[in-house]
Amino acid sequence: MLKLKFDPNQQYQIDAVQSVVDLFEGLLRQADAALLQAEIVPNLPPYQVLSEEWLYDNLRRIQKRNGIEAPLLGSLEVDEGMVLEGAGYESWRYPNFTVEMETGTGKTYVYLRTIHELRQKYGFGKFIIVVPSVAIYEGVIKNFQITRDHFRALYGNETVNLIPYDGQRLSQLRGFAASTFVEILVMTLDSFNKKSNVIFKPSEKLPGERLPIQYIQETRPILILDEPQNMESDKAKAALRTLHPLFALRYSATHRTSPNLVYRLTPFDAYRLNLVKKIQVLGVTERENFNETYLHLVGIDTGRRITARLRTNVLEKGRLKEAEVTLRQGEDLFDKTGREEHRDAGWRVNEIHAGQGFVEFENGKRLTLGQYIGPRREEIFRVQIRETIRQHMQMQQKLQGKGIKVLSLFFIDRVANYTDENGIIRRIFDDEFEKQKRYFPFYQNMRPEEVRGAYFAKKKTKKGEEFMDTSGRNKAEREAEKAAFELIMKDKERLLSFNEKTCFIFAHSALREGWDNPNVFQICTLRDIRTERERRQSIGRGLRIAVNQDGERVFDEDVNILTVVANESYEHYAATLQSEYVE
Repeated sequence: MLKLKFDPNQQYQIDAVQSVVDLFEGLLRQADAALLQAEIVPNLPPYQVLSEEWLYDNLRRIQKRNGIEAPLLGSLEVDEGMVLEGAGYESWRYPNFTVEMETGTGKTYVYLRTIHELRQKYGFGKFIIVVPSVAIYEGVIKNFQITRDHFRALYGNETVNLIPYDGQRLSQLRGFAASTFVEILVMTLDSFNKKSNVIFKPSEKLPGERLPIQYIQETRPILILDEPQNMESDKAKAALRTLHPLFALRYSATHRTSPNLVYRLTPFDAYRLNLVKKIQVLGVTERENFNETYLHLVGIDTGRRITARLRTNVLEKGRLKEAEVTLRQGEDLFDKTGREEHRDAGWRVNEIHAGQGFVEFENGKRLTLGQYIGPRREEIFRVQIRETIRQHMQMQQKLQGKGIKVLSLFFIDRVANYTDENGIIRRIFDDEFEKQKRYFPFYQNMRPEEVRGAYFAKKKTKKGEEFMDTSGRNKAEREAEKAAFELIMKDKERLLSFNEKTCFIFAHSALREGWDNPNVFQICTLRDIRTERERRQSIGRGLRIAVNQDGERVFDEDVNILTVVANESYEHYAATLQSEYVE
């Protein structure tokens, strides 16, 4: 079985680890012997505090070393306030330290290695990795598993235990608290951000006077916050304080705030150092002349005034997006869309006829209910999917001799467009795969259903199991996400092997963060990518450096190219993307 290999000598990762370790320069290593008989083994004794003035002096020295221009605040930034309402009445104060690393550069590796270094130098042993989603929760567990042997070799077989928190197994918290080894608890924010969570209630699994949460609090844990920008609400901050942390380490590529920034690896740094794939963008809408006017008459409403509802492309905050607009007689389409091709082009409504079901414009164009002008969505999907398959097969033909298996990832607009019996996206993919495979021997004997895989959550309803768009809007849906990720996160190595035929992966929102695979070479966006943060999260799924069948990274600029097949014009998509690196 293919096994991923890790290089312990990547200087930028060593620098990130050392920047955190050096924050505590001058702290004596905790003596294990004095704690062996204790019922709870904390990171520091209850009476010992970390001086904020000392930490601030160390922070400024590290920032200067790393070329970080931070404001001269004169004191450490700390979080202070009440714990979660209903879970206690005390306030808590602790510092956060921020590490910013571009997606695909080994953020999880860095914080796992940091845990080992903090243990080795200072004797710290109680860590909690807090994550905002099930996707990242499973990703952390997977990363711990695949790096375990690597870290054992680096750190003299140090015993490090990972405990995936489970509210049904609260007795694990006693083991976490009493252990003299390194213990890492992995928790989703949802498991302790409500007073109704079982962690705040007495349990027969933990007899005695302590509540489950108190076993954690008394260890004075060190928090590792993975993607903390998703944990910045007042409620989330109160929940984190309820853990009574000694301090917190924040890791992300897309921080909203960066308190006490100690290390930064920007997108520009990652590109300059060849740590991630280069990106090329294919804007199929432009290449296929899909920037012509697109109009679809959705409906005609007869209220106080007759109006027509149309779907078209509108310009919003400099970005082109499909949206529904409402027009009355005499109104101009340009006023609704802001697109230059609609200005002074006769797109003022001349007549709306509810009885006959049409709208007519001054330029003579007439649309009946359900009729389209311009490219249909199905045509755009087909061009994008065809181009992605072609790019994929060409890339596989190029890299097969290097032992690299190529993967493609599709972000689709609606789960039903893939899962329905006659789902438009699956139907188009199967058709285009059959057409393209004739030109590529590697795929000639494969069927489309063998090479495509989809990862969507299911939930049980009265009608049976139903797929859904997985954005985790309620508890039932988050549970369904968790079930889906059981499949996703545990097969990374198998997906990289030529023994596994699956190489085209379809997802909605489930894979936008928390999942990545080094051999994703094509990302096809069959849905709107709405924000800069979402764009970076989505594209980040394919930024990692590729690996071969021996599990080794292949550092070759001709290999490491990520192609984004976009549903926006090339100029807009590329300009928006590149502006991040210029900034």
